[in-house]
Amino acid sequence: MESISTRIATLSPSATMAMNQKGKDLKAKGIDVINLSVGEPDFNTPDHIKEAAKKAIDNNFSFYPPAQGFPDLREAISNKFKRENNLDFTPEQIVVSAGAKNSLANVILSLIDKGDEVIVPSPYWVTYVEQVKLAEGKNVVIKGTIDNDFKVTADQIEQAITEKTKALLLCSPSNPTGSVYNRSELESIAGMLEKHKNVFVVTDEIYEHINFIGKHESLAQFDSLRDRIVVVNGVSKAYAMTGWRIGYIGAPLWMAKACIKLQGQILTGPTTFAQKAAVTALNSNQDCVKEMNKAFQRRRDLIIELLKSVDGMKTSVPDGAFYVFPDISSYFGKSYGDRKIENSTDFCMYLLEIAHIATVPGEAFGEPSCFRISYATSDENISRAIDRMKSALNELV
Repeated sequence: MESISTRIATLSPSATMAMNQKGKDLKAKGIDVINLSVGEPDFNTPDHIKEAAKKAIDNNFSFYPPAQGFPDLREAISNKFKRENNLDFTPEQIVVSAGAKNSLANVILSLIDKGDEVIVPSPYWVTYVEQVKLAEGKNVVIKGTIDNDFKVTADQIEQAITEKTKALLLCSPSNPTGSVYNRSELESIAGMLEKHKNVFVVTDEIYEHINFIGKHESLAQFDSLRDRIVVVNGVSKAYAMTGWRIGYIGAPLWMAKACIKLQGQILTGPTTFAQKAAVTALNSNQDCVKEMNKAFQRRRDLIIELLKSVDGMKTSVPDGAFYVFPDISSYFGKSYGDRKIENSTDFCMYLLEIAHIATVPGEAFGEPSCFRISYATSDENISRAIDRMKSALNELV
């Protein structure tokens, strides 16, 4: 007899992982699928980071780690926050987890009670709203538009605040849009939040180093938010370490302690030798990060230029991350034989099954008129994919 809990029954599966798997299934059948669905750098982890992990294994870092993370890694993260962001988080305020997704879950489950409202700007990363649901909170979604690069304003956020609002969840650079909030925009949000002192802030900065407009700006830089903001980050995107599963938070001490308590009962702590690799990633020369960022910017420029030749597709120019999020609503109602495009899910399935391109429908991100393309792949794959896309879309009537 199947009898799963309500919390799991109401949880939606990850659309990103689902489309990635569909693409892999077709590829296993011998079909040449170009995968533009998954948010993962296509670079290998730099050799000096891999060597640090090998050394850690040889040095027998194979026993249970501290729940909070190794002291040298927390020290490295604390120094990174000060060096790169001018943020003061002591090592005691750092908690290392099995990826930024795990870090987010720790924070949301430690903060949100049943009925608490969490303001989530849309388009949002698929996991945000599901984790709030898992905590029995209520998502209050506010919509960014393509004409404003999908960013929301301080006024929009303030209009959504009620007496039940517990937190604001902000992501910059953004998944799925690649939008980046500048200092002026963040200052406006911080100024507004000064009037709402019971609203906690969770800022997801995992794409910090994939930024095409200069210095990354964090909402945590504003002193008025110091005691009620947590910064979520990790090594996955910047260092091409997605499979190593190392994320972290910088947080008020009370929040860090809550996350340690939760993590101690669920995870114990993240993998030992992966933590040692992360120490080297953070403490060593950062040229590898800069080189990958240059490649992503070149790919951004390439895909934006190619998408201009696709009729009926409206695209903003992302300032960071490695995604574009075009509006494809002009294709809704069109058909290919018996197949009709009613929404972005239909659109993405058409591209997968007819053009053999894996992308992710916008419904998963709270914006059903769009779809997400990841350009974390080679220039050749990008060019081939857009050629295929144009050919397939030209068949729609």
